[in-house]
Amino acid sequence: MTSLRTRSARRLRQALTPSLRNLLGHGLAAALKALALLLALASGPGLAQDRSPPAATAADGKPALPTVDELRKQLDAIPQKLGEDDDGRKLLAAIADIGTAADQVAARRATDLADIDSRLAGLGPAPEKGAPADAPDVAEQRASLARQRSAVDADLKLARLVSVDADQRGNELIRQRREQFQAELTARTDSPLGSAFWRNLRTAVPQDLARLQALGRELRQATTATLASERRGGFLASLAAALLVALLGPWLVERLLVRMAPARLPSGRLRRSLRAAATVLANTLLVGLAAQLAWSVLRAGDDLSPALESLAKASVQISLFAAFVVSLGQTLLSRRRSSWRLPGVSDDMARRLSPYPWWIAAIASLGALLTEVNSIVGASLAAEVTVHALSALLTSATVMLGLRHLRAPGPACDADGSAQTEASRPLWVGLLVACAGLACVATIVLAASGFVALAGTMARQMVWTGVVFATTYLLFQLSDDLCEALLSSKGGFGGRLNQGLGIDARLLDQAAVLFSGLLRVALFFYMIIALLAPLGTGPDEVFRRGSTVNHSLKIGEFTIAPQALFTALAVVCTGLLMIRVVKRWLTDSYFPNTALEPGMRSSITTLLGYVGGIFVVAVALAGLGISVERIAWVASALSVGIGFGLQAIVQNFISGLILLAERPVKVGDWVVLGDTEGDVRRVNVRATEIQLGDRSTVIVPNSEFITKTVRNMTLAGAPGRVLLRLPAPLDTDAERMRSLILEAFRAHEGILDSPEPVVQLEGIANGTLTFLAIGYVGNPRNAGSVKSDVLFGILASLKDAGLYLSPPATTSVTAPVATGMPAGTDPADRLA
Repeated sequence: MTSLRTRSARRLRQALTPSLRNLLGHGLAAALKALALLLALASGPGLAQDRSPPAATAADGKPALPTVDELRKQLDAIPQKLGEDDDGRKLLAAIADIGTAADQVAARRATDLADIDSRLAGLGPAPEKGAPADAPDVAEQRASLARQRSAVDADLKLARLVSVDADQRGNELIRQRREQFQAELTARTDSPLGSAFWRNLRTAVPQDLARLQALGRELRQATTATLASERRGGFLASLAAALLVALLGPWLVERLLVRMAPARLPSGRLRRSLRAAATVLANTLLVGLAAQLAWSVLRAGDDLSPALESLAKASVQISLFAAFVVSLGQTLLSRRRSSWRLPGVSDDMARRLSPYPWWIAAIASLGALLTEVNSIVGASLAAEVTVHALSALLTSATVMLGLRHLRAPGPACDADGSAQTEASRPLWVGLLVACAGLACVATIVLAASGFVALAGTMARQMVWTGVVFATTYLLFQLSDDLCEALLSSKGGFGGRLNQGLGIDARLLDQAAVLFSGLLRVALFFYMIIALLAPLGTGPDEVFRRGSTVNHSLKIGEFTIAPQALFTALAVVCTGLLMIRVVKRWLTDSYFPNTALEPGMRSSITTLLGYVGGIFVVAVALAGLGISVERIAWVASALSVGIGFGLQAIVQNFISGLILLAERPVKVGDWVVLGDTEGDVRRVNVRATEIQLGDRSTVIVPNSEFITKTVRNMTLAGAPGRVLLRLPAPLDTDAERMRSLILEAFRAHEGILDSPEPVVQLEGIANGTLTFLAIGYVGNPRNAGSVKSDVLFGILASLKDAGLYLSPPATTSVTAPVATGMPAGTDPADRLA
């Protein structure tokens, strides 16, 4: 029973403590490095240069590499079976280093082998039997090169073998780690709702208190020894400095940023994001510095035991994590200065959410500190379970209280802090809130059921996920604002590039959007890696995890595994979501900064959707184990059915691809197809939508545009034509009439100067002069309105000049002086 309990406690520590250390160490360090790097880029390129020391070099100037025998000994020293006390992450890192070194050795030996072969080729082929022998020096050189080649070739093969063995050993350790991790997480203890749980805790309390008192005595002895030595003044000074740095440091940073921001930081949105990033980074470093100062004098002597050294290291890391969480949350919410706030939340929402970063940081830090103390003193299993259960329950309760304020979105805020109308919540925020609520419920249920290790892992993963998302949001804003300030034509540096170097402003805006998108993609992948960091998974393991499960369905030679199905579903969902995000980014952000026509933009996004969809489906099928050859066989089997039953659909599909590629018609064109005349609104894969003049829409199959005659009024940007036939009496002054019509055409701003408008005398028939007037407009769509305006102008000019038009031949004409009309009436009025 005792051994079983000891093994269970060890499993709990292995399931929880390493993930916690990764959360406090690797993930937080990556976030701080990202913030520091972007701040360095904003401040100047010189701060971001790599100052790493030069690597050791061999006699030939190349970096020195270990021998194959050394690599083989290092690989053999790594255990083939992962023990309960082994650190799998360190072993995998060591194996990866061995494999990388073996690849480098193999690459160098391959280069050496190629050099020896070229030197042997320079000596020419070896003499055959009966042929004259080589000169003695040539024969000696050939024999020496042959021996060197044999040794280098053997070294090359052994190095490649070490690389293959290292890869296989790494895959095996990954499999063992996965099985061990699953076994540890699914370990079940007594439920906190049962009496056995509290009975075990009550039994273990005396021993745990004795262990804690022993640690406390060590700390008191170290403090007493320091105060009794000559380091007393330094110890008190370091404590006072730690308090001042921790309490007054953030306040001074905020005051300095308030005063320095208008003068030193660039104006615009970059000022807000830089100020937020600098605040988070400075506050975190100040608190970490305070924690280091508090332990510095004690560490300076020889009074610290290994237990106190571990406690000091853990307390510094926990202080950094707590300061980062609090500073990040308070900076993003910015309760007292709404103009500094990056998210679009109201002042009331920020006020209600402002306590939660403190609560979450306090609960997570206290749980982490108690876990580390239990690990240092070797506390009992009951103490371990109690700490993890309470931490998981308190974290879930706090997160649920915070989610209560996010049920309904409040009014958003402008950049200057003024309130807007109520803003709609983005879809990803709603999904994140829903997942957090489900995770809280699942954590409480698991903790109450006795699965404390899994509940604790889920609780810490919730906290870490929130921290990662908040950090990524801040980095997204900082990268966007940085690209806009440095590259966009609206920024100061981009404006100087535009004016000094003559770079097109639109090109600068495109470069800013592209670099911003690239930075977002890079930050997104680092976010995924950071989310996996608490689970002890590095970026090299993300795509190397196996897909074997104990239960699968085999149909012939095809095996369906549940994990493969979930993987394929995840690939499809993620791929389609990424395609939609990229298409939306192109449509909303990139294309508006280009000179592409709307039709070309629509064609590019549509083709991108088709190509991306085909690629996602192919990757998902590959995840299921369906190879390209099997897909080809299925397509061949379906070709007969497609040829008969789906011929029209396939014809329209191919026609749609031709339309998107050749673009005889594009979005926005004015086309005439038979009796259908209107504007092309959308070119889909099967049909094209045409909007008529009465705003109704006609769906036309794509094959109609390929097989029938189509009149495209706006294909090559041809101008529209305004044509008028104006009849006039035979005694009209033709030159005066022509001059007035030309003046009316030229006076309208819509008539083009080139080609010039012309007025011709088309003919004389039945006592009527027929004038033909032709003018051109830039867009055929404007021809109708321009024609109306020109007609109004011509009628007004003719009326002022005393000229009038002849009515049609079928219209009865009133005499010049009609009965009942006053004398002097204008003749043009008789046409009414």
